[in-house]
Amino acid sequence: MRIEVLYPEICCLFGDKANMRYFEMCLPDAEFIKTPVSEQPLFLTEDVDMVYFGSCSESNQERILSRLMPFKERVKELIDNGVIFLMTGNSFEIMGNYIAKPDGEKIEGLGLVDFYSERTIPKRNNSLFLGKFKDMDIVGYTSRFSNSFDIKKEDSLFSVTKGYGSYIDGKTEGIVKNNLFGTYLLGPFLIQNPLFTEYLMKLLGVENPQLAFKDDIMKAYKVRLEEFNKDIIFAE
Repeated sequence: MRIEVLYPEICCLFGDKANMRYFEMCLPDAEFIKTPVSEQPLFLTEDVDMVYFGSCSESNQERILSRLMPFKERVKELIDNGVIFLMTGNSFEIMGNYIAKPDGEKIEGLGLVDFYSERTIPKRNNSLFLGKFKDMDIVGYTSRFSNSFDIKKEDSLFSVTKGYGSYIDGKTEGIVKNNLFGTYLLGPFLIQNPLFTEYLMKLLGVENPQLAFKDDIMKAYKVRLEEFNKDIIFAE
């Protein structure tokens, strides 16, 4: 099993590096390849089972787009073939049609999922989140300078119970296409959502997933779920 972590030196905001640190503990026999932004992705020339992107600054988001644009057909091929992509924070915005800046400039996206994003700088959008994925509860928080729009229902990852969706009043959050999963949620996301982590492990072919620190992780998840179901302030 090979998992490529793309550009970890710049896709590392909000503790997102811990997603793959935890995943490595859950999958001790897997090979994790960390590809810096100065190098071409391994997935261009070799098979990988999963690709991970974490949160990044807006300037680095544009840098990543310029790096990946020449390879968008390869990225499309991987998505069409069911390779897992997990994208947390604002990283999934690169998969859309464009990202609009406050001055009106539009940055071309990879165009692999039909939606667009708008930056709201200097307004930061902060919110706790409670939602659903299939039959599981999803928790987390979001902190971003952008929102995403026109995501079709079939391309939406989570339904929203409380908190911000892909845009402030949105009833869905994130994107999904085959095994591409993109969410604004931070946390780190995989640590806060052990059931989703198990789901990813099963997608990777693990028949009996064994979560690292399972008792503690599940206890924290249940406490957070109980708190988020109370009448508390979810957004600033």
